Amino acid sequence: MVPLKLAVVVFLALVVNTVVAEDPYKFFNWNVTYGTIWPLGVPQQGILINGQFPGPDIHSVTNDNLIINVFNSLDEPFLLSWNGIQNRRNSFEDGVYGTTCPIPPGKNYTFTLQVKDQIGSFYYFPSLAFHKAAGGFGGIRILSRPRIPVPFPEPADDYTILIGDWYKKNHTALKKILDGGKKLPFPDGILINGRGPNGVTFTVEQGKTYRLRISNIGLQNSLNFRVEGHKMTLVEVEGTHTLQTSYSSLDVHVGQSYSVLITANQEAKDHYIVVSSRFTTPVLTTTGVLHYSGSNKPVSGPPPGGPTIQIDWSLNQARSIRTNLSASGPRPNPQGSYHYGMINTTRTIRLASSHGQVNGKQRYAVNSVSFVPLDTPLKLLDYFKVGGFKVGSINDAPTGGGIYQDTSVLGADYRKFIEIIFENNEDIVQSWHLDGYSFWVVGMDGGQWTQASRDGYNLRDAVARCTAQVYPKSWTAIYIALDNVGMWNLRTEFWARQYLGQQLYMRVYTDSTSLRDEYPIPRNARLCGKVAGRHTRPL
Repeated sequence: MVPLKLAVVVFLALVVNTVVAEDPYKFFNWNVTYGTIWPLGVPQQGILINGQFPGPDIHSVTNDNLIINVFNSLDEPFLLSWNGIQNRRNSFEDGVYGTTCPIPPGKNYTFTLQVKDQIGSFYYFPSLAFHKAAGGFGGIRILSRPRIPVPFPEPADDYTILIGDWYKKNHTALKKILDGGKKLPFPDGILINGRGPNGVTFTVEQGKTYRLRISNIGLQNSLNFRVEGHKMTLVEVEGTHTLQTSYSSLDVHVGQSYSVLITANQEAKDHYIVVSSRFTTPVLTTTGVLHYSGSNKPVSGPPPGGPTIQIDWSLNQARSIRTNLSASGPRPNPQGSYHYGMINTTRTIRLASSHGQVNGKQRYAVNSVSFVPLDTPLKLLDYFKVGGFKVGSINDAPTGGGIYQDTSVLGADYRKFIEIIFENNEDIVQSWHLDGYSFWVVGMDGGQWTQASRDGYNLRDAVARCTAQVYPKSWTAIYIALDNVGMWNLRTEFWARQYLGQQLYMRVYTDSTSLRDEYPIPRNARLCGKVAGRHTRPL
C-alpha cells in the first residue's frame, strides 16, 4: 500500500533523534483491517494485521530498534500496546490511552521502539475499545545478542503459542454489555493461536528439543498448558532466565508469558496439546496437536486431564519459579549480580482490588478509585503542562470506602526502590501488570498481608517479570527499582475489569529536571484532545 511505504520513507529522516543509531533497525508495515474469522465454528468479525489472525510475530534481538508503521483501516480509532516491552525513557510510545493518542480511521502512526537491555517472550495487543476480544494480537520474541551466552543449547525450532479464552460474540457486542453496566457472560471457549479444538499442529522430529513461547493473551481466565506424555523444562519468564525446573503442566495466568523446552522423546505419533481453564465451573478445554514428523498415527482417546480448582497446587508451582542467578540476561553479567534483596525499600504501596455499583452500573476499582480516562492522554497533558489531573489522586493504602470515579495517578520518585502489595479480597484469581518495568515477585500467600509477612519474602532468587497473579483472599508482594521515567499504566489483566476502571497510572519523576532523562517527544507523535495543534518541538 502506498500510504504505508510513504510513511516509512518520511519517518526515516526523523527516527535518528529518538533511538540509538548504532543498533540495528527492523521495519514493519502493518495494515489493520476487519475480517471474518471462524475460531469457534461460527463467523464473527475479527481484527487482522496484514490479513493474519493472530497478527505476525515480531522477531528481534536485544537493543534492536523496531520501526512499526501501523495503518488503521478500521472504522474506529485504534492503538497497539507492547506487553512487557519497557520502552525505556519513552512512555510516549507505550500505546495505551494514558500515553498515546489513538490512530484515527484511515490514518497511520509509526511506533519507534527499542528493546533496550531486554530478552525474552512477550506479546502485543490492541488496547482500546475492547478490541482485544477481536484479535489484533501477536507474539514478540527478543533473542540474546550472539556474544551473550544462553543457559541452554539452541533448540531445533522456536514456536509462539498464544492461548486465551474467547467469545463467539463480536467485540462490539461485548463492549455494549460493559457500557450498559453489566458483567460479561462466561467465555465460549479457548483458542490456541487463533484456532479452536485440534485446529493447530506443531511438527517435531524424534530426539530433538524445541522451545515453546506460551503467552496467555485472553480476557479473564487463568489457563493450564500441558503436552500429552511430555515434560516441559521452564527456561524463561518474561525476560528472566529461570532455574530449569521440569513440569508436567504449567499455569499461565492472564497476561503472562513463559518459555519451555520440550524434547520429542516419546512414541512417534500425534500427541495432544491441552489448554484448560483454571478455577472455573465449568472447565473449558481445547486441544492442539504435537505431530511427530513421518508419523501417521493421529491423536486418540480423551486428552489428558489437568488441575482444575486447586489453589495450593498453583501457589506452590508459582513459588517454585526462581531466577537462574548464574545465567546471563541481556548483558554478559549474571542475572544474580543485582542484589535486590540487600536494598532498603523507601516506600510501601498497598493496592486492593474491589468491585461494585456506581450510579447503577458495574465498576471495578483500586483502593476504591475506579479509573476514568480523560479526553487527552495523561502523558501529553503532563508534557505540555496543561494539567487536568491530580498526581496523588489515589491513596497508598486501601481506604475501605465505597467506590468512586476519578482519574487515578500515583506519583513515584525516580530512582527509588519501592514495595507494592497487591491485596485480593475477592474470590477470583487476579493478574496485575505494570508497563515500563520488570519487578521482583518476592512473596505471595493467603490471608491478609502484614509487616510480619516480609519474614517470608524471597530476597535471593525471586523471579523478575512484568505480570504477577494474586490468588483469592491472598496477597502478592513485589519490589521495583524505579529506573524508568515516564507515565506508566498499572492495570489488571482481566480486560473487562480494566475497561471498567481497575487501573491507574504511575507517574515516575523526581522533579521537572528528570524530564531531561526522557527521550524527547517523537516528532511524529499524534496530538489530540487538549493538545491538538501544538508542536512536538519548539518552533
